[in-house]
Amino acid sequence: MTSLDTAVADVTKLGFDTSPFIYFIERNPSYLPVTREIFRRVDTGAFVGYSSTITVTEVLVHPKKRPNRLLEREYRDLLLYGRNFTLISIDVDVAESAAELRARYNLRTPDALQIAAARHASCEAFPTNDLSLQRVTELLGQ
Repeated sequence: MTSLDTAVADVTKLGFDTSPFIYFIERNPSYLPVTREIFRRVDTGAFVGYSSTITVTEVLVHPKKRPNRLLEREYRDLLLYGRNFTLISIDVDVAESAAELRARYNLRTPDALQIAAARHASCEAFPTNDLSLQRVTELLGQ
């Protein structure tokens, strides 16, 4: 976990895209060790986690299609009741910030909203595997 330690050394607020929730809850073998550690750190208060309400929509699609009520409940428990975790609602300020990000980086609307929500919460980091999001240079802490 040394690279994780380095990546979050000075982080007090961590923004989340949807994928870490999916990796963690659905136990993706490639990403489970790192996501388990990140969520453990949020749970213990090492930093506070933030995501937008868009995440609720994105994570519940497949459990609702299957249907899988247990999986739905696992996502809701983490997103709505997880310790040291906050969901950011999409208001006009977040929406305008997302429009700016979309215009500058040609992002998809959900991605721009996720980053804008994290910026709104003054997050210092936003871990993602999405290459299109990694090119956003003024991501957070502004």
